Amino acid sequence: MPDPKDQEKTEPASPKRQEEARKEGHVARSREVPSVLVLLAGLTFLSFWGSGLFFVILETTRDLFTGTAEVRINQDMAAPFFRYLITKYVWMLFPLFAFILLAALIGNYIQIGFLFSAKAIAPNFSKISPVSGFKKLFSKQSLAEFLKNLMKIAIVGSVAFYTLKAQLPHVFPMVQMDLAGIVTMIKEVALSLGFRTAWVLAALAALDYAFQRWEYEKKLRMSKQEVKDELKQREGDPLVKARIRSIQREMARRRMMAAVPKADVVITNPVRLAVALEYMKDNMNAPRVTAKGAEMIAEKIKEIARGNGVPIVEDKPLAQALFRNVEIGKEIPSSLFKAVAEILAYVYKLKGKSENSV
Repeated sequence: MPDPKDQEKTEPASPKRQEEARKEGHVARSREVPSVLVLLAGLTFLSFWGSGLFFVILETTRDLFTGTAEVRINQDMAAPFFRYLITKYVWMLFPLFAFILLAALIGNYIQIGFLFSAKAIAPNFSKISPVSGFKKLFSKQSLAEFLKNLMKIAIVGSVAFYTLKAQLPHVFPMVQMDLAGIVTMIKEVALSLGFRTAWVLAALAALDYAFQRWEYEKKLRMSKQEVKDELKQREGDPLVKARIRSIQREMARRRMMAAVPKADVVITNPVRLAVALEYMKDNMNAPRVTAKGAEMIAEKIKEIARGNGVPIVEDKPLAQALFRNVEIGKEIPSSLFKAVAEILAYVYKLKGKSENSV
């Protein structure tokens, strides 16, 4: 048998292989998607609350340093003062940080959902191997990433150049503006540049995700032999299953043959079919088929019946009806009561039983 690894990978990955790859942390994911969402989240936050945040920081800074000018800060007070200053600024910027963090989480979630893989974060010493690192540096993937980054720089640079060029006429009047006007002007220019860049990067991120998805599915492709092997593992080897079914049929046949000596009569057609019937008036509502078969099995039933003194009655229509309509272990239908009762009465008469037993 050819090695599955040497066969061409032409089949899409099965759900089982995809699940195994996901457990190992291998998923289709573009780093550009969360980056773009982070950028858009930051720009959106600043477009609504940027001016207010700037003036709050400005006023806070002025008040803090005005207070320090009035109070002599010695060496012992410097460290607590700067800790207080940093803490205050962090709390003022906390909404912005939280907004950006939420965007990053959403960017990853929409691509791969919720996923925690211990294998993905486990130490892998092959990743720090100089040989592996050298090969990776000059791999097709590294070349593709390099070209993608060059394209990003070119596109973003072009957008930035034409955006700033369009804003040049508004730069010189800024010398006559007050601080609020200058801040507003800078904010508008920065947001315009940021949003234009973000939408361009969003388009690139969509293309990159489509490429990553295609590459991921290509890596997970399976050969026809791998698909067959997985099917065997999931549903069992067909040869083994066939053997199990054969053993089960043989066991059922033996149980059936063991019930023939207990039968009251065997009805035949007379050559091809044989059906064994048993009737116990106190325990059954109607006679029950305990064994049936055709060809060789029918001959075996008749052989066992002769060896155990079970009467054999030839009735072709009744044998065919019983064989076709009644399963082993089931009672006969009411439509066959009369025909079976007549045969049982005849059999009981031969055995010296009363016809009232039927």
